[in-house]
Amino acid sequence: MERRRLGSAGPEVSAIGVGAMSFGGFYGPTTEADSHALLAAALDFGIDHVDTANVYGMGVSESVIGSFLRGRKGPPPFRIATKGAITRDAEGRRRFDNSAAHLAAELDASLKRLGVEAVDLYYVHRRDPAVPIEAVAETMAGLVKAGKIRAVGFSEIAPSSLRRAAAVHPVAAVQSEYSLATRSPELGLVQACEDLGVALVAFSPVARALLTDSPPTPERAAASDFMASNPRFSPPNLAANLAQTERFRRLAADRGTSAAALAIAWLLARSPSVIPIPGTRSVGHLKQLAAGAELELDASDIRRIEAALPVGWAWGDRYSDEQSVGPERYC
Repeated sequence: MERRRLGSAGPEVSAIGVGAMSFGGFYGPTTEADSHALLAAALDFGIDHVDTANVYGMGVSESVIGSFLRGRKGPPPFRIATKGAITRDAEGRRRFDNSAAHLAAELDASLKRLGVEAVDLYYVHRRDPAVPIEAVAETMAGLVKAGKIRAVGFSEIAPSSLRRAAAVHPVAAVQSEYSLATRSPELGLVQACEDLGVALVAFSPVARALLTDSPPTPERAAASDFMASNPRFSPPNLAANLAQTERFRRLAADRGTSAAALAIAWLLARSPSVIPIPGTRSVGHLKQLAAGAELELDASDIRRIEAALPVGWAWGDRYSDEQSVGPERYC
């Protein structure tokens, strides 16, 4: 599999990684054995980057990865990324805490669950507007100096915030939603990452299954807490989005590949700084996603893909008002 770098001075990783939110049950019921099988398959497919967070299943995802690592001999086979900064107040409401004490304490808990002394990449999961990002970068630099993290990342920040943080300490990666359905990173974030030598780690690269051969049905969407309240998966938008993406599925079939593989290949072709991290509970789906890293697209392929799904094709915002709290809006 192709290799890409987590930051200009960071480690090389597989061109796609595994997004481990599914290990915590976000996309539906799963078991530790299922997640372990997925991790083993990832290694078989040449994938050596896994991305998790303290809040994925409230520690479950990290614990599952940790138990997988404990069952193997030798050093960890994955470059591991995790995140901190999302928490709950006394009333159970979600809030963001970028204080040095909180980030350090959450990192220590993550390291314990993962069973490692350091992680390759630690993200500030959401910005706390009460704390200047320069101060947050200083905190993260201290964690690097302490040997607990090897590189610094931020999730869902604006290009201007990235430049401010990078002026204090090198930033290895920014994580943002990016796919044929969500192209806002092209309005400054892709460019800033390329300028600064920062990896753009793209989550939801197949648009939460809209860009696959098995897109969500209305029944599946209604059964998901996230999708049921997300504009793109609510009536009448879901029906429109399913109709729109059918052209893309036919294009993939005509090319002899899966829609998921073609979506990954398109994203990898956008910029050498992009590293998609699809999430799935299925080994079969992971195989399709990994195949996208082996597809080579030429200019005519790109034109056909973007004719099928031109910029702005998706019906509905990517997040509801409640889901939009936290990510920085920059365009």
